[in-house]
Amino acid sequence: MLRTELLLQRLGEIGKSLERKGGALLLLGVGSVGVETGRLDEYSDLDFFVIVEPSEKNRYIDRLDWLEDVHPLAYAFKNSDVGCKVLFEDGIFGEYAVFEECELVNATYTEGRVIWKNPLYSNTAIAKPSNPVPNLRVDSLDYPLNEALTNLYVGLGRYARGERLSATRFVQGYAVDRILSVLHLLEQEVDYFPDPFGNERRLERRYPRFAEIIGDMIQGYDHVPESALRILNFIEEAYPVNRKLSDEIRRLANLTCR
Repeated sequence: MLRTELLLQRLGEIGKSLERKGGALLLLGVGSVGVETGRLDEYSDLDFFVIVEPSEKNRYIDRLDWLEDVHPLAYAFKNSDVGCKVLFEDGIFGEYAVFEECELVNATYTEGRVIWKNPLYSNTAIAKPSNPVPNLRVDSLDYPLNEALTNLYVGLGRYARGERLSATRFVQGYAVDRILSVLHLLEQEVDYFPDPFGNERRLERRYPRFAEIIGDMIQGYDHVPESALRILNFIEEAYPVNRKLSDEIRRLANLTCR
């Protein structure tokens, strides 16, 4: 059986287990096993929500027999107050959260796909959130790119001081993140399952031109100055950078280049 088929089968079996155990109302698949099954592949995980009756929440978080009955678990880690990350013996990895219905009324989440529901439960509309997910994209270049420039300056100063880890994060993390937030303004995006929680997800498919050069912006711990110079060049091609600031960034970068 293909892994993609196994993932969907496992999710269906979890629904049957919930039905046998009782106290559950709804099983929602989210992510690639939710409404975006078009991107499901052999590297996908099982991400799901379980909606339960009042007073049943802790039972489904703390006792994993409802999963063990489906397939033996090799590993389980309670990563939040509402759920766990698990690894089945056959290598299927999953992450789930358990909620009472009232907790989802004001929650922020992406739309889920109904996998199983209690016959007595009718509120399947809860699969679609009422609150919109905050937009990580910005509609103006001004703030993100100026923030990225200052990230470069601060990061290079820390690199010169010997704070290389902090410098790596400022230059190859924070500055790049700011660019990603406005990349849709700089390159035509390919419509391929954008993730509202992470601009970096599926970037290689969504922005193929930028994907060809981003490696030069993230050259690693020992090449922060080189990465900073490539990021600066990119920003200068897209935005009128303050001359004094760009000169100072280049001065710091050239001072610390190996």
